Amino acid sequence: MMPEAPFRPREKLFEKQKYYQNIHRHTYLKGPMDKVTSVAIPLALAATSLYMIGRGIYNMSHGIGKKE
Repeated sequence: MMPEAPFRPREKLFEKQKYYQNIHRHTYLKGPMDKVTSVAIPLALAATSLYMIGRGIYNMSHGIGKKE
């Protein structure tokens, strides 16, 4: 039986390992696109939810949007 070919060449793997080992940041922010998934999306969700909560409180205090 022949061994299965690796997904990437070893040289590329060593380059990636060196890249990630030399960065002195938190582990969840080491990739190039990790700031988007770890920081921007949660901030956007938090801002949207705070806006909607504020709008709901404003509407309730002024009696806007009540159903008959």
